[in-house]
Amino acid sequence: MKPYFSMVLSWHHCIFDNSMDWVETFNHNPIESLLNSKNKAIQYITKRNLMDIQEEPPIHLWNLPEPQKLLKKQENDGSWKYPGKYPDKYPDVNYNLLETFKRLRILVGKYNLDKSHPAIKKAAEYIFSLQTEEGDIRGIYANQYHPHYDALILEHLIKAGYTSDSRIHHCIEWLLSIQNDDGGWAHPLLTEGLGWDEVSRLSSHSGEILPFNRTSISCNLITGMTLRAFACHPEYMHTEEAYRAGELLASRFFKPNIYNTYKAADNWVRFQYPFWWNNLLMGLDSLSLIGFSIEHPRVAEGLEWFIENQRDDGLWDSSYKINTKRINTEKAKEDRQWITYAICNVFKRFYET
Repeated sequence: MKPYFSMVLSWHHCIFDNSMDWVETFNHNPIESLLNSKNKAIQYITKRNLMDIQEEPPIHLWNLPEPQKLLKKQENDGSWKYPGKYPDKYPDVNYNLLETFKRLRILVGKYNLDKSHPAIKKAAEYIFSLQTEEGDIRGIYANQYHPHYDALILEHLIKAGYTSDSRIHHCIEWLLSIQNDDGGWAHPLLTEGLGWDEVSRLSSHSGEILPFNRTSISCNLITGMTLRAFACHPEYMHTEEAYRAGELLASRFFKPNIYNTYKAADNWVRFQYPFWWNNLLMGLDSLSLIGFSIEHPRVAEGLEWFIENQRDDGLWDSSYKINTKRINTEKAKEDRQWITYAICNVFKRFYET
C-alpha cells in the first residue's frame, strides 16, 4: 500500500485520534468532503457509521424532500407504478415490482426507513404477495426466475427490519437450493446458450419456465447480486455456502464475465449506491460482512485499487469504465459522496476487524 498521509484534523479530532486509524490508509481524507455534503443523510451516516458519534434515531431523515417525494407516489397496494409505456407493451412483466424495488432501494438504503413506517410495511406485504410456493419472488422477468433481484429485494427488507420473518427465510433457503456446485449462482436464461431474441421473449412473455442447472458455470453478475441476501442476514452471513460464494466472487475480481450480459471486465469499476449491479465495491462490502479479512489476496488487491484511484478531493468517481465522461454537476457530486461513504464503510470494517 502507499504511504500513509498526514491527516488534516477538524473539530472532530478527538474522535479521529482513537477510532479512525483506517482513514490513514487513504492518500486523501474523505471524511471532510462527506461532512460538507449538502445532503443531510450523508452527513448523518458519516457521523453515525464512520465516526461512531452517537446520533439521534434516523427518523428525522424521513421528512427530507427526496423520501417525501417518493412516498407520495406509492400506490394503495403498497407498490410504486412504473413510469413509461413498457407495461402496456409487455403485460406479463411486473414492472411495478421492479419500481417498488427501486424505491425501497432509496428509502431504506439512503434514508433508513424501516418497517415502523407504514409505507415500508405496505411495500413489504406487496412484495411478499408475489412470493411463490417455492420461495422465490416472481414477476420482473415475466414468469421466469430472477434470483439476483430476489436477493436485492431481500437485502432491503432485511435492513428494514424483516430479518426474522419466515418469508425471508423461505426465500433464502430457496436461493440455497439453486446454488451452483461451484459456489456461485447463474441464470437459466444465460446458461442455456439461447440467442438474444429468445432471451428477450422468455423474459418478457409468460411461457415455459427454464429450470436451473447447478452444474453450470456461475455468472459474475448473478453471483455478486445474489450474495447480498446472505451478506446482510445475521443468520446466513457466516455460513459455509456464503463463504464459498464469496471465494468464487473474489476469484473473479477484474475479470470479464463468461456470459454475454455485463461481460466487460471494466464493469467491476462502475459503482452505484445503494448497490444494484455487481461491481468491486459491492463485492468487497459483501466479503467484509461475510468474514473475509485484508489478508485475503483478492481483498487486498481490491482495497489497493480504491487507494490508487481516489480523487484529490477525497472522493471516488461513480465510474472508471473506459471512455467514461466526467460530470461535475451537484447531482454527480452527491453520487460520488454516497459511493465514497460506501467505500469508507468497507475499509472501516476490514481494518477494524
